Amino acid sequence: MKRNIVIATLTATALAGGTVAAFAAGDDGPAARDRAGTNVQVVSDRDDDTADADDTGDDAADDRTAVRSSTVTAAEAVAAALRHTPGTAVSAGLEDDGADAGTWGVEVVRGDGAEYDVKVSGTGKVLGAQRDTDDDNDNDSDKDDRAEFAALKGAKFDAAEAAVAAAAKGTVTEVGADEENGAVAWSVETVKDGGASEWKVALDTGEVTQDHSDDD
Repeated sequence: MKRNIVIATLTATALAGGTVAAFAAGDDGPAARDRAGTNVQVVSDRDDDTADADDTGDDAADDRTAVRSSTVTAAEAVAAALRHTPGTAVSAGLEDDGADAGTWGVEVVRGDGAEYDVKVSGTGKVLGAQRDTDDDNDNDSDKDDRAEFAALKGAKFDAAEAAVAAAAKGTVTEVGADEENGAVAWSVETVKDGGASEWKVALDTGEVTQDHSDDD
């Protein structure tokens, strides 16, 4: 899955100590089920019925192992992260290997433009939030980043709702903002029946379609 994560650097020059990361430990309990709007539209492509067999390799196997290690959904992980670190969630991904397998990494951009990586355990507990300063001084992509973040701020469907919409296609292991040909949408990866598939979820309607952008 393309990991085109929105890097919002809206107020980089106003943040002191640009290379210093702040870490805050959390003690949130298990996340409650996130809201699922009744107006979510799931639109199937012609080959959606076979889409879940897109990837049967090692990556899909790792995803399945990670899913078994977590008892919270992508939407629940996003909700827990936002309770701990309020802002706009721009991505969430399930770790699939090592000691962190089964935990969620949620990227949150706060109102002041600071970006945080929030780690949520497989039981829904927030383990901590670390500020990401890697791109604070990268001015080349500021314009594109601002446009993508503005699209998310005005979206009717946020990351949690996109995950809920795509859950009809399988278990969501990753959700993130993706820009293609000037249009921003949610890109969601799911696993089902031994395979992994990728989907696009429209920001304004919640419409789910199969992502063919990586097809040969």
